[in-house]
Amino acid sequence: MWLWLGFEWRVALRFLREGRMQTLLIIVGVAAGVAVIAYISALISGLQSNTLAKTLGAQAHISLRAPDDVVTPAATVVPGTTVLGQVQPRAQRLRSVANWQALVPLLEALPAVAGVSPMVSGAGLALRGEAVQSIALMGVDLDRYDRVVGLRAKVVSGSARLLPGEAIIGRELAQDLGLRAGDRLAVQTGSSSESLRVTALVDLGVKDLNRRTVIVPLRTAQNLLALPGGATSLDVTLHDVWVARTLAQDLQRQFPYKVESWQESNAQLVSALNAQSVSTAIIRGVVLAVVVLGIASVLVVSVVQKRREIGILRAMGATRGQVMRVFLVQGAVVGAVGSVLGLLLAVALIAAFTTFVRGSDGLPLFNITLPPATALQVALVATVCGVLAAIAPARRAAQLDPAQAIRI
Repeated sequence: MWLWLGFEWRVALRFLREGRMQTLLIIVGVAAGVAVIAYISALISGLQSNTLAKTLGAQAHISLRAPDDVVTPAATVVPGTTVLGQVQPRAQRLRSVANWQALVPLLEALPAVAGVSPMVSGAGLALRGEAVQSIALMGVDLDRYDRVVGLRAKVVSGSARLLPGEAIIGRELAQDLGLRAGDRLAVQTGSSSESLRVTALVDLGVKDLNRRTVIVPLRTAQNLLALPGGATSLDVTLHDVWVARTLAQDLQRQFPYKVESWQESNAQLVSALNAQSVSTAIIRGVVLAVVVLGIASVLVVSVVQKRREIGILRAMGATRGQVMRVFLVQGAVVGAVGSVLGLLLAVALIAAFTTFVRGSDGLPLFNITLPPATALQVALVATVCGVLAAIAPARRAAQLDPAQAIRI
């Protein structure tokens, strides 16, 4: 390609060298624009990934539950009139997902599914001495549940183990009840109670969850909540969190259960993430527009300054296409060089953010990186924009009349 553009390449570089200050300024402008685009993209991507990790770290991507009890009409007799039907909601009772044992392997066979965990959950009380705390009791198969929420990675004290008569509790709940790993507490529900030994304390990332979570073996929860052999929900984790809504809709059509994706249960979070993505796209568009206008303005000035040189080139036999390609090559060179410098600047900004911006615990607020695919995409877009910005000046240069240009 460069052999084919040998003449245009040499002339373009000559023009760029002669206008060193203009060339330097526009390359710096392109580099600044590329750095802003790359840094903002990496920052927003890291922020969204961190937000999703914290939000979904203690919950499933899709949850299947038994359908709600249907409401029944209640008849109300009004004297002197006909009977009016009123809808009276029924109190929801703890219900098991029908045939959940057969459903688990069907869900695990789906390509998008990374793990499935049956759960029995309900309310209860934790007692130790005179201290009483309301809790959310969860019965799980530890190995399956760990694949869904990564529970073992959240252990802050003790060792994650769930044998009969054992429990894992939240860190704040342990503080409220004065518990440590190895201590015992009593768990009471409306139907029964049981003494459990605490094997581990976990940090689920949300203090409210840490203050009320008690995790016990699946069979223990079934006994405590009077749901023998049952499971109140099936928690599903996916390889790609963003396919949760589509998969949940498909499952809703296939099975007679209440299926809810994390997007439905975190509607405000999804709205915030969408707003961030739109804002990032607007910023990138505005910065690219500024880069294009900057390159175009410099090349327009270059056409005015090089009118005589362009006229001489045309008089010596250069075609309109060659003259046009000279300025297109200039736009490509400015865009490519500015992109490389901009990506280096973006990497420096990311390193500075990771090094100097710290949380109260002394650790980085969140991890941000510039993926090679994103860097390549930004560089290509900036280079293409450089070529597009050069089209108008290139056409103007190609249309110059050689005789008039030389006389000026």
